[in-house]
Amino acid sequence: MTYVITEPCIDVKDLTCVEVCPVDCIHPTENEPDFADHRQLYIDPAECIDCDACVEVCPVDAIFPEDQVPAGQEKFTEINVAYYSGS
Repeated sequence: MTYVITEPCIDVKDLTCVEVCPVDCIHPTENEPDFADHRQLYIDPAECIDCDACVEVCPVDAIFPEDQVPAGQEKFTEINVAYYSGS
């Protein structure tokens, strides 16, 4: 299972989660050329190790385990996957 960044991250993009991620699976970072092109951050489902560190520091409570994404926000699971698949 992986974690998913959901709607509250849109237009916030607080980078605290990026800073605490031990496997650097949250992108884009502010040092990446496409940072300004995205309204939210994304978790790479192939790289996430389910450590929970990002959940604890998210100031807008936007990160959930994949099986606990709030009702109505399920589409964000696919949105996170699509970012990493280039779709």
